[in-house]
Amino acid sequence: MHFRRVARALCLVIFLVLVAGAGRLAESDLFLRMDPALTGAAALAMRALSWAWLPALIVLASAILFGRIFCGYICPMGTTIDVADKSFAPDRKHQSPAYAPSKRLKYYMLAFMAGSALLGVTFVYWAAPLSLITRFYALVIYPVIYMIADQAVTAFYPAASRLDWRFLMFLEMDPPRFATAIFVLLFFAAVFAAAKISPRFWCRYLCPSGAMLALAAKKPVIRRQVSDDCNHCGKCVRNCPMAAIDPESPEKTRHEECIVCRQCKEICPEKAVAFSASGKKNPQESDSIIPGRRQVLLSGLAGAGTAAVALTGLNVVARDLSEKGTVRPTRMIRPPGALPEPGFLEACVRCGQCMAACPTNTLQPVWFDAGLLGLFSPAVTPRRKYCDPQCTACGNACPTGAIQKIAPAERTWAKIGTAVIYRQQCLAWEYKKSCMVCDEVCPYDALEFEKRPDLPYPVPHVIEERCAGCGHCEHACPVYNQAAIVVTPMDALRLAPGESFEYAAKSRGFKLKVKPQDQKPTSAQPAYPGAAIPDGPARQTPGMAPGFDEGG
Repeated sequence: MHFRRVARALCLVIFLVLVAGAGRLAESDLFLRMDPALTGAAALAMRALSWAWLPALIVLASAILFGRIFCGYICPMGTTIDVADKSFAPDRKHQSPAYAPSKRLKYYMLAFMAGSALLGVTFVYWAAPLSLITRFYALVIYPVIYMIADQAVTAFYPAASRLDWRFLMFLEMDPPRFATAIFVLLFFAAVFAAAKISPRFWCRYLCPSGAMLALAAKKPVIRRQVSDDCNHCGKCVRNCPMAAIDPESPEKTRHEECIVCRQCKEICPEKAVAFSASGKKNPQESDSIIPGRRQVLLSGLAGAGTAAVALTGLNVVARDLSEKGTVRPTRMIRPPGALPEPGFLEACVRCGQCMAACPTNTLQPVWFDAGLLGLFSPAVTPRRKYCDPQCTACGNACPTGAIQKIAPAERTWAKIGTAVIYRQQCLAWEYKKSCMVCDEVCPYDALEFEKRPDLPYPVPHVIEERCAGCGHCEHACPVYNQAAIVVTPMDALRLAPGESFEYAAKSRGFKLKVKPQDQKPTSAQPAYPGAAIPDGPARQTPGMAPGFDEGG
């Protein structure tokens, strides 16, 4: 038991460190690639296999040999739920309650997600444990910790000033915020509150990865065995966290449910329990709860049917819009290196890893901006912050390749959109004021100014072949609410794996080049002159702001 606690605590700490260092630490997506349901659904949806998913195969192989040790010792979702269970229901007994759902439900969920994935639709992000728990820590817990640290630095400022600790006096922190954080928090509140029904409720009844491991662990090589010394006291039954021991015959075990926690061995007064491959122990097994082929097939067909309806609805909308000769309005800006939209939605498991890795916090989960199938997927939000033209963190953090890893030499050419000026809102065009903020902050030198006889000051134009859609201009635009210059997905380079961004950009006539920096940026200094325009009074009214005066 002591070893298990240490192992679980260590794995959780490693997981949290990797989430905090997403995109910067090597193998920061390791735990995500260990999730068999997540990688299996991604492989089916993408119609591709990758060596990157080898950890998931190792986890499945471990279940064949040792049972569900991943669930009992490694999975951060299981560890978090165990900790929450002690808070929500510390005195609840471990046996299965009469009103809980069937343990077969997790197999139906697995089949449903497999059926939808066969049609290229990914629903696994609703239930894959590593996708869920990464989203929870990255989008909810991590920002809260950052916010607490920011408040602590502020509260400690007088003492730091008196002690002349300048590294604290001038430390600035910008806690990240994410659009769906409240929903994720409420979702996990429900998961944790389910402890009132049953301990490890999610793991017992809903986890599709647990279902995959259960199929592999039906008869593990190393498994629970009970000797004839058993006196049927029932102590093991009452303390089994997964209700894997038959209440009527404690010597019988549902090995597909056992997470090898060894609590039964530790508490057995007769020392009748052992975990071994052979011996004189009684290898009796309880009746299996794995559903039959017909039930699994029906669940898979339900998943495929749901996916077909969703895809048909999208096709009908697209056809209607095409017949009317209109373009579907969208401001969806995907991260640099994102696959073409259909492939991106197939591969993206909505884990939130890319958003946690984004240093500017511009990557945000979306609701229905990309339709039902795009729910919780990442998008660049320039009004919140720009996308650094030299940053490759999101691609490095993505576990499935939905966002490709981009070589630093290619990053400049990874165009994600094109800026467009709304003249009726522009201070120079509409309000006849001298404003050059967009030009000052643009790292690609993609704006030029024209002197017109009917206007007192030069007005801006976007040079489209120079614009990479980074969003510096939209973020810094001083016009209140809706910026006068916005980034659209027009001309974004969405390439298949292996294609060259530089070659694609040059073949389409783009001339993307980042302006040389006058000096090396620091943590408190923007990468480009004028890039960090304060969100202060300049955003509140179309009056004075950096780059324009009171003239006109």
